[in-house]
Amino acid sequence: MATEPAEADEPAEPLAGDAEQRQARVDAGAHGERLDRWLATLAGEFSRNHLQTLIEGGQVRIDGQTVTARARRVSAGQQIEITLLPTPESQAFRPEPVALPVVFEDAHLLVIDKPAGLVVHPAPGNWSGTVLNGLLAHHAGAAALPRAGIVHRLDKDTSGLMVVAKTLPAMTSLVRAIAAREVHREYLALVHGVLRQAVFSVDAPIGRDPVSRIKMAVLAGGRTARTDVELIAARDAVSAVRCTLHTGRTHQIRVHMASRGHALLADALYGGRPGLGLTRQALHAHRLGFVHPASLQPIEFSAVPPDDLRAAWQQIVGGSHAPGHDTDTIVVQG
Repeated sequence: MATEPAEADEPAEPLAGDAEQRQARVDAGAHGERLDRWLATLAGEFSRNHLQTLIEGGQVRIDGQTVTARARRVSAGQQIEITLLPTPESQAFRPEPVALPVVFEDAHLLVIDKPAGLVVHPAPGNWSGTVLNGLLAHHAGAAALPRAGIVHRLDKDTSGLMVVAKTLPAMTSLVRAIAAREVHREYLALVHGVLRQAVFSVDAPIGRDPVSRIKMAVLAGGRTARTDVELIAARDAVSAVRCTLHTGRTHQIRVHMASRGHALLADALYGGRPGLGLTRQALHAHRLGFVHPASLQPIEFSAVPPDDLRAAWQQIVGGSHAPGHDTDTIVVQG
């Protein structure tokens, strides 16, 4: 699954280092022009949005005085100086020490158990501290690979297993396997309501929500998407389910379950309410299986959910079926 689309976060502050000073005097033809528009002629390689961020951050001086109003009008003869700091985007693809819990690693790939809250790929609001930054620090070969070897993603607040390539041949093989639906991806989730069917599939296309750009939705013109759902247990109007992906659309499980009236617990974006101590969406990538790109042998990995989801899971399923262990028994209580 893909990462969360850009959310309404505060603008990321420009990162320090590699700063450049530029200055010029306002000529008569620019008299009365907005400061941010005038700066665009002085530093045209930067976006106007970034220049506005620099103004508001106190990086611009007029006749030696710091100004922070982007719409201020400039006057002929004024000396304007700006400290040009790099954009967050320009510094996003840099090695950083990020804790990546490694489940398996060899010369070709690694499998990590991503914690909830960790962003996979740099994006607005999260230009650093991502899985990609950690991969660039983890091994030198990541810098030579597209997206540092990332072949699929998990949403920021989804925990669990991800496979990452360490070589270009491995990356090509894994990307093709995912496209051919040959990678087995199984998730555990807690959803609102009691499912009417113990086993069913949601086969419904997904596309960008036409009303909210940060959401996805079931749309007739969307991309093909299928999720198999199995009820494990239900109690107090909450169901514990196992979801198997046949495709990997952005927010697929979250959208498919919400479209059936069963939003994930604590998934505020799709109507889920906090519950059972959870404040993030109740979704964990539990099992991952594929053919190793070099040995051509099938391999499979599983990861127990983190403490918050495990505790919530046990409130629904009970101690007899620990999260992360297979069970053929469906338990419905209350």
